[in-house]
Amino acid sequence: MAPRLMASLSNWITDPVRRNVGVLALAQACFMCIQTMAIATTPLAAHGLLGLDKSLATLPIVLVHVGLMGATVPASLMMGRYGRRVGFTVGGLLGALSGVVSFAGIYHQSFELLCLGGLLQGMYGGFAWYFRFAAADMADDSFKGTAISLVMAGGVLAGIVGPQTAKYALDWFHPMLFAGVYAMMTVYALVMIGLVQGLRIPRPKPEDVSGPQRPMREIIRQPAYIVALTSSMFGYGVMTLVMSATPLAMLACGFGFGDSATVIQAHVVAMFLPSFFTGHLIRRFGVLPIIATGAAVQLLCAIINLSGIEFVNFLIANILVGIGWNFTFIGGSTLLTSTYRVAERAKVQASHDFMVYATTAIAAGLSGVLQANVGWAVINAAAIPLMLIVFAAAMTLQMSQRRAASAAAAE
Repeated sequence: MAPRLMASLSNWITDPVRRNVGVLALAQACFMCIQTMAIATTPLAAHGLLGLDKSLATLPIVLVHVGLMGATVPASLMMGRYGRRVGFTVGGLLGALSGVVSFAGIYHQSFELLCLGGLLQGMYGGFAWYFRFAAADMADDSFKGTAISLVMAGGVLAGIVGPQTAKYALDWFHPMLFAGVYAMMTVYALVMIGLVQGLRIPRPKPEDVSGPQRPMREIIRQPAYIVALTSSMFGYGVMTLVMSATPLAMLACGFGFGDSATVIQAHVVAMFLPSFFTGHLIRRFGVLPIIATGAAVQLLCAIINLSGIEFVNFLIANILVGIGWNFTFIGGSTLLTSTYRVAERAKVQASHDFMVYATTAIAAGLSGVLQANVGWAVINAAAIPLMLIVFAAAMTLQMSQRRAASAAAAE
C-alpha cells in the first residue's frame, strides 16, 4: 500500500498537468473560503447597517455577482493573451482589496463601502472561477472532466475552514462586528496569490490565439452549447437564489448567526465534496445524465424548503442544492469544452461565464427583494420550473445523440 501511495504522490508531483491541478485546487480552496465567509457574513452585516427597510440587505451580494459578470469577459481575454498566472495574480489583488474596503465599510459603518467591497470581491471571482478551465486546458479529453471536478473539490476545504474562520474572527475587532471576517478575507486572497505563482501553464501560442475561429453565432447554435449554458445558468441561478436568502430567512425564523453559518458550512461542503467523484461519474454514465440528476436533486431541495421552516429543513435543503449545483455546473462546464476549438477557447468560455454570472446577479438581487416582500416560499417555488427546463434539455439532447448514433450504426 505504501509504495503504491508514494508512486501516486510522485506522479502528481512530476506530472505537470496533475501538479497544476493540485495548485489550482488549493487556490480554489482559498477563493472559496472568501466566498463562504461572505455568504455567511455579508447579508447580516448589511442588515445591521441598514435602517428600517431591510430589502437591500442582499445588495452587496448582488454586486458580487455584478462584479463577476463584468470581469468575466476581460479576465478571459487577458488570460488568453498574457497567460493564466498573470490573470490569477491580478484577480488575487482585487480580492485582497475587497477585504480591505469591506473592513473599512464596517469601521466607518458605511453600507456604500460594503457594497464596493462586494463589487471588488466579484471582480476577483471573475478571474478565480477560471481555475476549472485552466485545469482543463492542459488535460486530454479523457481527463478534462476529472481535472475540472478535482479543482472544484478544493471547495471542500473551504466549506469547513471558511465558515469556521467567520465564527472565529467575528469579534476580533469588538465592537465592530464582522470586521475580523473581512480582514481574514484579505489574508486568504494573499495566500492565493502566492499559490498561483507555482503554476506551470505555458503562455498561449500565437496560433492558439489567432488560429481559425468560427463566429459566435455558429458556436452558440450547437445543441451541446445550449444545454451546457442552460445547465450552468439555471443550476447556478437556483443555488444562488436559495443560498443568498437562507441567512435572512433563518434570521426571520428566529435562528442566530451560528445556526445560519452551520447551514452555509454544510451547503458549501455539499457543493464541492461530490467533486471527488463527479468526474468519474461523467466518464461512467456520460455528462448529460449527470446534468439531469443534478436538476432533479435541486428540484428536491425546493420541495423540502416548501415543506417546513425548521432547522433541519434549511440544513437538508441547502445540502441538496449544493449537490445539485455540483452536478449541473461541473456537467455544464465539461460539456462546454466539447463545443470549441483551441483558438475559440477564450471567447467561448467568456460567453458562457458571462451569461452564468448575469443569471446569478439577477438571482442574488431577487432573493433579497423576494424574501423581504413575498417570503421564502415564493423563492423556492421559482426554482421548480427552472430545474424542469434543465432536466428536459439534458434528456432531449441525450435522446437526440442516441438517435444519431443508431442512424450512423445502421449505415
